Amino acid sequence: MSLGMPSLSRPDASAGLMDTFGRQATDLRISLIDKCNLRCTYCMPAEGLPWLKKEQLLGVEEIRRLVRIGVETLGIRELRLTGGEPLVRVDLVDIIAGIRADHPQLPISMTTNAIGLEKKAAALAEAGLDRINVSLDSLHHETFAQLTRRDSLDKVLAGVSAAAEAGLTPLKINAVLMRGINDQEAPQLLDWALRQGFELRFIEQMPLDGDQNWRRDGTVSAAETRELLSEHVTLRASDEDRDGAPAERFDVLDAEGNLRGRVGVIASVTEPFCADCRRTRITAEGRVMSCLFSAEEVDLVDLLRDPEADDDAVAQRWAEAMWAKPAAHGTDRPGFELDSFHRPGRSMSAIGG
Repeated sequence: MSLGMPSLSRPDASAGLMDTFGRQATDLRISLIDKCNLRCTYCMPAEGLPWLKKEQLLGVEEIRRLVRIGVETLGIRELRLTGGEPLVRVDLVDIIAGIRADHPQLPISMTTNAIGLEKKAAALAEAGLDRINVSLDSLHHETFAQLTRRDSLDKVLAGVSAAAEAGLTPLKINAVLMRGINDQEAPQLLDWALRQGFELRFIEQMPLDGDQNWRRDGTVSAAETRELLSEHVTLRASDEDRDGAPAERFDVLDAEGNLRGRVGVIASVTEPFCADCRRTRITAEGRVMSCLFSAEEVDLVDLLRDPEADDDAVAQRWAEAMWAKPAAHGTDRPGFELDSFHRPGRSMSAIGG
């Protein structure tokens, strides 16, 4: 899908979060915190990162205000709460309850590692959370510990079960395949997800690791993932409209051709979908990132904390930040090997997924 030539007119917040290539951002991702209780090798260093101070984080009312501006002025149609690990925020229930009170019909989801979810799932559902995505790369304790540097698999599985019981569905499982570590576990992970009634999505590893050890040839590609799964199950491309979603979805059929469920593959590296990207991201300290790989971040906090700045001022700056969205991966076209590509200074945990 070609992006074509950028338009030349200036951004106008009343037109929503449009960029110069005509893409409209309607999917808002807000990171609630940069801190995480895992140390996944594809995300951050073993020793962790310098965490933001509490006063640097967006407050409950600031988050509510941003969502309100996004929905009422800028055309946001769905919200994902991310981190770091959002369950680390002690006021998470208050955040969700406040947003739900403001927007009864807004789809609200959350990406989590599910540690601690066992005790919080019911309260989150009651507060107004619709569903969750859980990051889970292995069902084997040893492999899980190798990837996350923590022996917490049982806590994650307990959290997943509690979320399903609380009705935080459809529940999606996100898995990053790492060559020589968990890639051969993909069929088993898929079988488990299908039996549980979950939708599994395999995500290509991106150059967002804190150790900066990512290599293109080390990435398990979408094509490899499909081939690996096809040795065990029959995949059929879904006929549902992708509608800007990052995952390409496949029906999983049994031996008789009956539908068992679905699986998704997010191929950010080898089959990028930048031309139909509809996401806008706000970091835990209130900066707009138009792309995961943006070199530019636009601060909204000074306006949020300025008693003289109204919602229109915030909306206009947000719109201007998205207007500058690059064509792809922070560059003029997709490709992590291009000379024009420079990986962001932050890892995934510090950006928000």
